[in-house]
Amino acid sequence: MATDSGTRADPAADEASNYDYRNDSVARSGLVDDLDSRIEGEVRFDEYSRQLYATDASIYEALPIGVVFPRSTADVSAVVTYCAEREIPVLPRGGGTSLAGQTVNEAVVLDFSRHMTDLVSFRPEERRARAQPGIKLGDLNAELESEGLKFAPDPAWGDKSALGGAIGNNSTGAHSLQYGKTDAYVEECEVVLADGTVTTFGEVTREELRERADSDGDLEARIYAEVERVLAEEGEEIRSRYPDLKRNVSGYNLDWLVDDAADGTLNLASLLAGSEGTLAVVTEAEVSLEPIPETKSMALLAYEDLIAAMEDVSDILEHDPAAVEVLDDVLIDLARDTAEFEDVVEMLPEGTRAVLIVEFYADDDAAGEETVADLLADRTAGVGTVADPTEGGPVADAPVRAFDAMEAHDEATRTKFWKLRKSGLPILLSRTSDAKHAAFVEDTAIPPENLPEYVADFQEILEDHDTFASFYAHAGPGVLHIRPLVDTKTVDGVAQMESIADAVTDLVVKYGGSVSGEHGDGRARTQWNRKLYGESIWETFRGLKSAFDPDWILNPGQVCGDVDMTEHLRFDPDYEFDAGFDPALEWDNENGMQGMVELCHGCGGCRGPQETTGGVMCPTYRAAEEEITATRGRANMLRQAMSGDLPEDPTDEEFMHEVLDLCIGCKGCAKDCPSEVDMAKLKAEVTHAHHQEHGSSLRDRLFANVDLLASLGSSFAPLSNLATKVPGARTVLAKAVGIAPERTLPSFERETLRDWFDERGPQVPADEAERKAMLFPDTYTNYSHPEVGKAAVRVLEAAGVHVALADRTDSGRPAHSKGFLDQSRETAAANVDALVPAVEDGWDVVLVEPSDAVMFQSDYRDLLSGPDVETLAANAYGVCEYLDAFRLDAGVDWEAGRETLTYHGHCHQKATKKDHHAVGVLRRAGYEVDPLDSGCCGMAGSFGYEAEHFSMSRAIGDILFDQIGDSRGETVVAPGASCRTQLEDWEESDGEPPHPVEKLAAALA
Repeated sequence: MATDSGTRADPAADEASNYDYRNDSVARSGLVDDLDSRIEGEVRFDEYSRQLYATDASIYEALPIGVVFPRSTADVSAVVTYCAEREIPVLPRGGGTSLAGQTVNEAVVLDFSRHMTDLVSFRPEERRARAQPGIKLGDLNAELESEGLKFAPDPAWGDKSALGGAIGNNSTGAHSLQYGKTDAYVEECEVVLADGTVTTFGEVTREELRERADSDGDLEARIYAEVERVLAEEGEEIRSRYPDLKRNVSGYNLDWLVDDAADGTLNLASLLAGSEGTLAVVTEAEVSLEPIPETKSMALLAYEDLIAAMEDVSDILEHDPAAVEVLDDVLIDLARDTAEFEDVVEMLPEGTRAVLIVEFYADDDAAGEETVADLLADRTAGVGTVADPTEGGPVADAPVRAFDAMEAHDEATRTKFWKLRKSGLPILLSRTSDAKHAAFVEDTAIPPENLPEYVADFQEILEDHDTFASFYAHAGPGVLHIRPLVDTKTVDGVAQMESIADAVTDLVVKYGGSVSGEHGDGRARTQWNRKLYGESIWETFRGLKSAFDPDWILNPGQVCGDVDMTEHLRFDPDYEFDAGFDPALEWDNENGMQGMVELCHGCGGCRGPQETTGGVMCPTYRAAEEEITATRGRANMLRQAMSGDLPEDPTDEEFMHEVLDLCIGCKGCAKDCPSEVDMAKLKAEVTHAHHQEHGSSLRDRLFANVDLLASLGSSFAPLSNLATKVPGARTVLAKAVGIAPERTLPSFERETLRDWFDERGPQVPADEAERKAMLFPDTYTNYSHPEVGKAAVRVLEAAGVHVALADRTDSGRPAHSKGFLDQSRETAAANVDALVPAVEDGWDVVLVEPSDAVMFQSDYRDLLSGPDVETLAANAYGVCEYLDAFRLDAGVDWEAGRETLTYHGHCHQKATKKDHHAVGVLRRAGYEVDPLDSGCCGMAGSFGYEAEHFSMSRAIGDILFDQIGDSRGETVVAPGASCRTQLEDWEESDGEPPHPVEKLAAALA
């Protein structure tokens, strides 16, 4: 069973911690006290918590009254009862990943994603599971996988979105052709009604419905009475007004209810699907499950234009695919110019201006290959296939429109196809200009046979409004994601957005579609439901809402309320930005640092757990599961502080402690965030401004100048190593400087790496060498662990490299990580001046420590500009990267039969996509390697040494320790000095683990 995240140790509970995820400015303290006395969960009405929940993944922002983290149904009932008596609005919320603004409101927010995350029961023989609303769909499916079952609806952000949100939105995903929407799987719901009553909605006969109905009875009886009235009096109107679509989540789920009742039974739980928390609050849900497909096969069809692709969709559907996805020329061109997706686009046939990606489920590989062959035999001309088409396969009476095609049957190629399809969102969301690709008409649903005309007319609307958009996503069920480029910071931009939405709604009605096929109504589309359904159905919605929620306290305004799509915009004409300081770093993007601060769109990609999401970010969220510790939380807080929504200077002491100090600078967000929000760089800017305004601590200055301290420690070794072992010394360090007494402190070697190399000299003459490497003896390697540097020298020389040591030891990383940007810039400039002449003379710069390598490759470009820094960045390599990039290890004589290694890569290398090099070289050296999909170790340079951060550091480390415990490796290796320190302090450690280059040196014949 899934565990309640609230049972994990909270790092903030440590007495040394100086943070509690909130601030001291609390609104409505009497309301806080009343609620706090009634529930076991937490109640937070402080300014930070309210601002954190003012946004979701939409273009909207609305400051809530406060936030409650319930632990049980009883808590939810108590909160709703109290609020109902005082007519205080209530908003249930899961992962906050909604795109239409339905999870932001001026209400008391119930966040289920913190405590109410249990899988309550699982009955595989019945294909049923019961769970609380806060469980993430990825976690749910991970629990079900061992029995070959899954919760079938698969929204793209399923590993971060919650089951309750899936019900509230009536979610589905790319495979809705096969599985339909969430409403098909909701069997029963325990709910809290608008008056606090706890009840259960499930399947009832029509006769039972009538028996329970009483328009003068209690709230539940009145609900039954209104449902019966709707069925008896308005069934025909509902049938005539609702579009005939697989994908319609606009308004309430009345068509499903009417169809269900026609068979004599109906399920009121399905009525909650798509209700966006406006009818009742779900506290448990019983859902039916589907078998996980045995295998899959895919085809990619290439077209000369988007309209040709759209014309082919209906004919492709005759082949019964599980998914049909489209990508247009706008995204193909953008992907081609993006390093992340360039290699995937290059596989497309020449002349491709649109693609349809078709996936089939199959019982075995042979069946999958035959299904693809049948499709391509029908919809292409002369394209060879892996298998022969079957006799009697579907053949359309329509011209062939695809000019080429590709197949994918192995997992690696299928992954490439899906990577291409999923390239759309990251590209669109990376725009840092004032104009954004806004989500407000991005999920209309149209009968597939009408798609060609609809797309052509939509393109005309965009042209008439002097803007553009890409067309991508779920062509099979007729749901296209279309995000026009608009600037809502201007009056004209807001008017343009509403005008486009109005015109598109008319288009949807014309072609028998729906204004929402996936993402719901919310603030973006509620106002268009009246035009879509007509006045009669609109009033039916409002009557149903009133029956469930007489005082309209549950997420008021949504679905059939009065929210206006132009109100409560995150960026509106009154928006103003003032960072309060001038940026110290180079910002090579539109709008500079402001563009980066405003870049987060709120999708919650930083909230995925390590187990189901993997990747690097966001380590502190994974340890604490607090919104303020996620990249989304920090980005929102920075933007709100710099735009005046949060009346606090972002350089203030409390803001630094609660918001920015807990960012460990892992850089994972720069890679794993779909928008590539660079929170590490933003933290460096604000920390630098904080130092400029408020000064800096002795400890920060010591850590920033650790190269000098290490030099002194080495000069006085071994006496310097004994000093910290004197009784009471650690206590003095803790009290005077704030260094965690639990930490193993670095030791120093009297003979440095430079001393050793100066005496030894290079062993491969320059005129006989494959390449020349200037090895940079970083602080840690030179003074504390020269054996790692020695191993690097031996391996490089075994690979035929002429090695010399650079004269400098400080990369600038320590000062940079502590926000002393003037100091790190000065160090960077000195290193550029010292090393570029060598590079121009044919030398490569090689570094042992990953964070220093990335400093040269990436961070120097933020500190300096000009050809010299670019030259150094382009010719700097981590040691394993260097061996792998030039295949220098190919001629090395390695010993065979080495042990199995568990490899934990450094987060900076992962963020810059250089982590794979060490794995490749180790494997070629004869090692079996299990590379962990791990995040940051939690040590993060000086972070793990700081007393107030020790508990957070260890909580992050525990995630890594669990992964290591599950690995088959005999020996752990890690290239990062910080990582090795964290692993050395692990209770189950046998000492500091080796650097990968040490294992390479040990494998030399």
